[in-house]
Amino acid sequence: MIALATKVFLTLFVLLDPVGLAPLFLGLTANRTPEERKRIARRAVALAGGLLLLFALAGTWLLGTLGITLDAFRIAGGVLLFRIAVDMVFAQLERETPEEEHEARARQDITIFPLAIPLIAGPAALASVMILAGEARVIPWGLPVALFVGGVALLSVYLALRLASPIAKLLGQTGINVVTRVLGILLAALATQYVADGVRALLRSN
Repeated sequence: MIALATKVFLTLFVLLDPVGLAPLFLGLTANRTPEERKRIARRAVALAGGLLLLFALAGTWLLGTLGITLDAFRIAGGVLLFRIAVDMVFAQLERETPEEEHEARARQDITIFPLAIPLIAGPAALASVMILAGEARVIPWGLPVALFVGGVALLSVYLALRLASPIAKLLGQTGINVVTRVLGILLAALATQYVADGVRALLRSN
């Protein structure tokens, strides 16, 4: 049981990458208030947790029913993520009025995409929870333990996202703008890797 719990935690901790998510979250929420960051982090982790739980319990059946391969999901996520990366690099952060700024933020809700999906609950994490859940089912009480440990891994993600606000105060607006554009480039590279991995796997399967 300890071996299972350790395997689940380490696998999900590496895939969810809370340390790497914190600066990306900071870049994506560069023009948000600390309260908005707190709310976005809480909702994104909750949504990602729900999706991971769904895939742990019924992921294989769900994808099979819809006729979707994980590689196709990876490509789609990469394409959409690339669009967000372009916005991070080239978007104008200044708004003419507070009303326009509020409207722009309402239109650009990042809670579901790209934060919950695919940055937290990405294709690799979704595939892994399906595999880990399958291994846990053969051990008495293995599945409840695996789900609990997965929740602990998600909690580490939430704590990492909450630390983004102190980092923002330390950097100031100018520093955040620089970080946002640099991270936009890195996010574009990550999106390209998603697409490349998906295409490579699809070509291999044909």
